[in-house]
Amino acid sequence: MEQYIRQALLEAAPSLFGTAISDSLIQFQLTRRDMEGDLTLVVFPFVKILRCSPQEAGEKLKNWIEQNIAGVSHCIVVNGFLNIVLQKSYWINALNQMQQNAQFGLQSPNSKPTIMVEYSSPNTNKPLHLGHLRNNFLGYSVAEILKANGHKVVRTQVINDRGIHICKSMLAWEKFSPLNENGERETPANTGLKGDKLVGKYYVAFDKALQAEAKTIMQNWQAGNFEDTPAAIQEAVLNFEQAKLGKDEKAQAAIDDKIKELAKNQTSILREAKDMLVKWEARDPQVYLLWTTMNGWVYAGFDQTYNKMGVSFDKLYYESDTFLLGKDQVMQGLASGVFYQKPDGSVWIDLSAEGLDEKLVLRSDGTAVYMTQDIGTAIDRFADYPDLHGMVYTVGNEQDYHFKVLFLILKKLGYTWADNCFHLSYGMVDLPSGKMKSREGTVVDADDLIDEVTLTAKEMTQERGHLEGLSEQERETLYAQIGLGGLKYYLLKVDPKKRMLFNPEESIDLTGNTGPFIQYAHARISTLLAKANYQVQPLASSLDLKAEEQEIIKHLAIFPVTLEEAAKNYSPAVIANYIYELVKLYNTFYQSVKIIIEPDQELRQLRLTLSAVVQQTIAHGLKLLGIEAPQRM
Repeated sequence: MEQYIRQALLEAAPSLFGTAISDSLIQFQLTRRDMEGDLTLVVFPFVKILRCSPQEAGEKLKNWIEQNIAGVSHCIVVNGFLNIVLQKSYWINALNQMQQNAQFGLQSPNSKPTIMVEYSSPNTNKPLHLGHLRNNFLGYSVAEILKANGHKVVRTQVINDRGIHICKSMLAWEKFSPLNENGERETPANTGLKGDKLVGKYYVAFDKALQAEAKTIMQNWQAGNFEDTPAAIQEAVLNFEQAKLGKDEKAQAAIDDKIKELAKNQTSILREAKDMLVKWEARDPQVYLLWTTMNGWVYAGFDQTYNKMGVSFDKLYYESDTFLLGKDQVMQGLASGVFYQKPDGSVWIDLSAEGLDEKLVLRSDGTAVYMTQDIGTAIDRFADYPDLHGMVYTVGNEQDYHFKVLFLILKKLGYTWADNCFHLSYGMVDLPSGKMKSREGTVVDADDLIDEVTLTAKEMTQERGHLEGLSEQERETLYAQIGLGGLKYYLLKVDPKKRMLFNPEESIDLTGNTGPFIQYAHARISTLLAKANYQVQPLASSLDLKAEEQEIIKHLAIFPVTLEEAAKNYSPAVIANYIYELVKLYNTFYQSVKIIIEPDQELRQLRLTLSAVVQQTIAHGLKLLGIEAPQRM
C-alpha cells in the first residue's frame, strides 16, 4: 500500500501540488501503537509546497487520499502527520496473497549482485570457542539474509594456517609431547583427542613455558644480572625501572608489563619459534612436514565442530597460499611508491595524511604480517570470482583499525572494488567469570558448549513430556535442534555491534525472548494445522477481523521490509526481534479466540490461514538465523 500511495502521489503531484515532486519528499512510517491507523504519512515536507500550515496540508492530503486510494477507510490528521486507516478487506486480501506465496517476503534468487561473506577464519593453533560461535552464527546468518534478499552469495573463510602462533604449537609439541610405549609422541589417533584440541593443548603449553622463562629473566634483571642481555635491552630495562619511581600502583604495573614484554622477547623458546617461522617460509622440509601434519589434525577437528554448528562454506582460502601474493603486491607497491622501506629492511605504508598512522606490511626478516596476507587474500578472491561485487568480513571489533587500513591500502594499490568491502564488526562475548584468554586455556570450548546446551535441552524436554510417538533418534534430533537453536538465537538477537554477556541457561528457556520460545510456537501451530487438516482456501474479503487478527496481518505485511532492513544493516538481530514480536502477537491471538472448534467455518478458515502464514514466516525467520523449526516439541 505504501508503494501504491507513493506512486499515486507522484503522478498526481502537478494537479495536487501545482508542481512535480521528488520521491524523497514522500516519507512513510509505521503508526504509533497508541494511535488509530495502519500507516502514517509525514506531512511536514509538503507544507512549503502548499504554502499553508501543517494542519491545512494534512487536511488536503487526507481528502485526496480518501477519494482516490482504493482500500483506504479514512485518514486522521494529527499535527504534522496523516494516519491512514485501511479497510479490513485490504488486510484480508493481503493475507490471501501471503498464503498463496510460500516465498512471501523473499526476493528472486540471484537477482542481485554477488557478495562474498567471510566468517569463522580460525587459527590452526587452537580449537573453536564461544567467540567463534558468535562469529560463525553471525556470518552464516548474514549470508542467508543477503541470499533471501536476492543476492548471489559465496560463503568463505580464510584459515590462519601460518604465522608465529602456529609455530608456537609446533615447537611445544616437539619439546613437550611425551613418548608412549611405542616411542610415539601424542597424536589424535593414539590419544583419542580431537586434533584441534590436541594442538591447542600445546599452544597453552608454549605460553606456560614462555611465561616461566620470562619470569626467570625478570628475576635476574631485578638482581642486576644482565648476562646475555643486549646492551640496548639492558638500558631500556634500567630506564623503565627508573621511571617507576614515584608512580602509583597502576602506572608501575603498566611499566612492569612493558618490562615483561622485553623479557618475553629475550626468551630462548620465543627465539626458537621465530626461527621456525623463518624456516617454514623457506619451505624447510622437516618444518613443513610437521606443519602439514599438525594442521591436518586441526582441519579434521574443525570439520566435526562445523557439522555440530550447522554452518558450511562454499570456498576455503589458506593464508599459507595467499601471503605470497600479498608479498608480491607489497614489492610492487614498494616499487611504485605506495610503500617505503626502513633501514632495517622492513616495509611500511604512511597513512598519516588520511588520519591514520604508519603500518608495517613486511618485517625486516622478510616474513609477512597479517596485513600482508589479507591484501593477498582479497586480491585472490576477486580473481576467483570475476562477478564479485563486494565482500563482508565478519571479524570482531578489536580489528576495526586493521580493516580501515586494509581497505585504504587496496584502494591505493588501484583496486576500486575496495569501496565495496565491508567490515561486519561485532562485539566480544563475555562470560560471568570475565574475558576469555586462549593462550591461558580459559576459553569456553565450542564443542563442550554445544553438548552442554543440547543436554540441558534434553532434560528440559523430557520433564515437559509431549514426546509420545517419537523414536529415540527423532528425540535426539529434537534435543539438538532446541539446544543449538537456543544457543544461536541468544547470540544473534543482540545487535552485532554490541558487546554481550552470555548465559547458557537463559538461552534454552521456553519463555521470553529465546529460540525455544519461538520454536515452540512453530511446533504448536504445526500440531494445530495437522489436527485441523488445514487446506489452503481463498478467504472472503467481507470477513470481519478482530483487533488481534489485524495486528498479526499488519506485522506479517512488514516482513519484506524487515528483511531488507536486516540486509542493509547486516543484522540478524532485526530478524530475531521481528519473529519474537510475531510470536508474542500470535500467542495473544491464540489465547483469545477459538480456532479448531470455531463453529463459523469462514472464521475457522480465516484463523487457520492466519496460523499457517505465521508458521511459514516463523520458519523463514528461523532459517535466516540458521535455526531449525521443529514440527513437535
